[in-house]
Amino acid sequence: MNVEDLDLGDVVYAAHTIINDGTMPEGEEGEVLAVEGARGVIVMKGHVEEDLSLTVFLVRFEDADLNLGRPIGCWTEDLVTADVAA
Repeated sequence: MNVEDLDLGDVVYAAHTIINDGTMPEGEEGEVLAVEGARGVIVMKGHVEEDLSLTVFLVRFEDADLNLGRPIGCWTEDLVTADVAA
């Protein structure tokens, strides 16, 4: 399944370890936001105003205790679906 086709409530996985590049509020630059393979749920989907071809997803990933973390902004290339993650 194509990540672009996903919507709110769909389950995704981190395609790689996602690091705070300094744009996440209330976080440290370089902080690990999600480890590769972490399961998450899409809570919002939108597009970059300057380039509507760029999709941005807000995803809440599970931590080691299966608790959902704060929403993280992700690009399409940051995410994979269950059929790819398996």
